[in-house]
Amino acid sequence: MAAQANLVIRNGTIMDGSGGDPFQADVAVTGGRISAIGRNLPKGAEEIDARDRLVTPGFVDVHTHYDAQATWSSSLSPSSWNGVTTVLLGNCGVGFAPCHPDQRDMLVKLMEGVEDIPEVVLTEGLPWNWHTFPDFLDALDARHYDADIATQVPHAALRVYVMGQRGADREPATDHDRQRMAALTEEGIRAGALGFSTSRTLNHRTLDGKHIPTLRAEEAELTAIAHAMREADSGWLQIVSDFEDHDDEFGLFRRLAEASGRPVTMTLLQSHIKPDRWRDLLVQIETANAAGLRMTGQVRSRPTSVLLGFELSQNPFSWRPSYRRIAHLNFQQRMHYLRDPAFRATLIAETPPAGARLQRGGWNTMFPLGDPPDYEPAPENSVAERAAREGRSPDEVAYDLLMEQDGKAILYLPVTNYAAGNLDAVREMIAHPNTLLGLGDGGAHVGVMCDATATSYTLTHWTRERGRGEMFPVTWAIRRLTHDNAAAIGLNDRGAVQVGMKADLNVIDYDRLLLRAPEMVYDLPAGGKRLVQRTEGFDATIVSGEVVYRHGEATGALPGRLVRGPQGG
Repeated sequence: MAAQANLVIRNGTIMDGSGGDPFQADVAVTGGRISAIGRNLPKGAEEIDARDRLVTPGFVDVHTHYDAQATWSSSLSPSSWNGVTTVLLGNCGVGFAPCHPDQRDMLVKLMEGVEDIPEVVLTEGLPWNWHTFPDFLDALDARHYDADIATQVPHAALRVYVMGQRGADREPATDHDRQRMAALTEEGIRAGALGFSTSRTLNHRTLDGKHIPTLRAEEAELTAIAHAMREADSGWLQIVSDFEDHDDEFGLFRRLAEASGRPVTMTLLQSHIKPDRWRDLLVQIETANAAGLRMTGQVRSRPTSVLLGFELSQNPFSWRPSYRRIAHLNFQQRMHYLRDPAFRATLIAETPPAGARLQRGGWNTMFPLGDPPDYEPAPENSVAERAAREGRSPDEVAYDLLMEQDGKAILYLPVTNYAAGNLDAVREMIAHPNTLLGLGDGGAHVGVMCDATATSYTLTHWTRERGRGEMFPVTWAIRRLTHDNAAAIGLNDRGAVQVGMKADLNVIDYDRLLLRAPEMVYDLPAGGKRLVQRTEGFDATIVSGEVVYRHGEATGALPGRLVRGPQGG
């Protein structure tokens, strides 16, 4: 007699991750795997009634920065609050391993600048119970989580580990340096990393303004690492670049794909300065794939944005003299000043210093975020347009908007993917067969962004409620969030509702699926703050056959583990 299933999800509408038509069925789970799919399956030890609900694979988030959070917390939130059952960390070339003890401060300062995680949080939170990259994997392997985690070897940490201050100062690597980095990359991948990551963008700097150690790393250095990946025969190369000279830069990436024999994935965004350059890159990606290489553009399903607020890390007045005098105070103390009409008048009248990141003139692309948040706002809803209608200055309007909700209201400033004031370019990007949905950056930019909810947004906005253009079928979106991402990083044991697959699943009340406004919480080490965002409509999220969330509340189950290397066929 067959053993009783641990869990049966009954009467659900199955969207199996293939992109095919949905169907009605029960799903049985035994020993962490899907053991049966069909109608009227035998009773399980635990049951979930999924009538009028979608049953989908768990989402796979290929672009996160939970490198620090995973060392002190069992929760990979907010990704895990949004149906994500596997996260890939170690992106953009930054991380904390390998690391010599005397280099810890250097990596902390790098992560503080690049990923906006305060130094005190990292200093208090990181246990530093590792030295080599395999040591780091062992440290993660000893922990339990609400989602599975997978890793990449980060180039910046590797370069500093091998070259010391020379690496941090971006000096050229010697042949010995290159061979050492290559050997350590191969060691990391053989220990279980799913790839290697690097950054070539000017936007990535330490807090004191120094460029990331990997900026302009020479081709010989990257080629040596690519050859090591060919030897390991595993993993992908993840790259972020400004593509200022996109032909030369893309040519380098194509040569790395050829040298490594491995997939290459790169950040793909619409620049507001060169709004059509992404099309050229997609053509080059298409050409490379037609030639037998595996290259993809990683795309965010909404704009890259900065969130602004008096409780957040930035606001439109952050660089004005009066605000700088109170910036060191806690939120309630700052509010004492901000509620004072005289302080308001003084602050509004001040001119931001030259070079301030939020100068006058950005008001026409700044919007109230709202609850639920609107990530595709119409131009007439901007601060500038509202000020013109009301006969007031944009400074006054922005200040008063931010003072709503007891000073916790948020303004939204799209900085990429919104050059035309809509998401039409994003729709083209995410529809392309050579792109992946990613760039949520969960675990990073904790005071100015909360884009880990882009998984849920892909469903709510792009399949149900976009009012400003074409949408997609739900089955398409589920495939993109599950099967496509899992396959791209070599996790072929998940991403599909099929017998024998890992039982990572979501039960979704699709009609009720709703993103709430981001909010600030103070739950990081040393009382550090971070933006989080709740989503309604996930009836259950299941990892390895165990329910980790019911109706948005944690069950206490922590079946998530470190994933070492590719999985499945």
